[in-house]
Amino acid sequence: MKGMKPGYVPLERALSKLGTASRTVSRQWILDGKVKVNGALRKDPLFPVIPERAKIEIEERPVAKAPHRTFLLHKPRGVVTTRSDEKGRPTVFSLIPEPGLHLIAVGRLDWATSGLLLLTNDTRLADWLSDPGSAISRTYLVTVRGKVTEESLERLRRGLLDAGEKLRPEEIILRKASGRESHLTVRLTEGKNREVRRMFSALSHEVTRLRRVAYGALELGNLEPGKYRELSRDELDRAFLGLKK
Repeated sequence: MKGMKPGYVPLERALSKLGTASRTVSRQWILDGKVKVNGALRKDPLFPVIPERAKIEIEERPVAKAPHRTFLLHKPRGVVTTRSDEKGRPTVFSLIPEPGLHLIAVGRLDWATSGLLLLTNDTRLADWLSDPGSAISRTYLVTVRGKVTEESLERLRRGLLDAGEKLRPEEIILRKASGRESHLTVRLTEGKNREVRRMFSALSHEVTRLRRVAYGALELGNLEPGKYRELSRDELDRAFLGLKK
């Protein structure tokens, strides 16, 4: 945060980084006078602290750093990635019933997209995985209306401009094509918003099915929609060699 010494973060963010609660909930606790730092009551959500060093208490109970946990979820179609939804649609967070565990989604999959989604309480891991500079690949199986031609594939490989952004897959493979529909495998590394749908829309092909099947070396495999499994630290290290934390 601007003007804050290295290593320090706002108190509301520190509680979130420690896996205690979301920043919104943490801010309210602070404003309600429930939080002490090193024995002193602090009612400023932006009060600077070093999360690993400060003694933080909520209603006189010490806050301990929650162990890092990461889950691989097969997100079904029709489920949103936000924490709550104004339309009352189910969210991915309702699919992992882990009491007291504040998870965040690594990136998003839109309502109509299914497949591999990572959820974790490790904010540093989530930031690193989501950073375009980390260049971690995401692989999708895509079905579109109409026949995708070799000319269209070459246009995609060269890159397309859409809303001022250049969209270009790291790799694209046409698996099957007919006059009715085409099936492709697309690999991305930047993760721009709705990138796959925008690429094919620019070529006048509507995406009818989109499923993410890999994130880095992690694969969806045979995991059923709505099911999840916890990832070990060893598995994460193997999947993301050179992980910087």
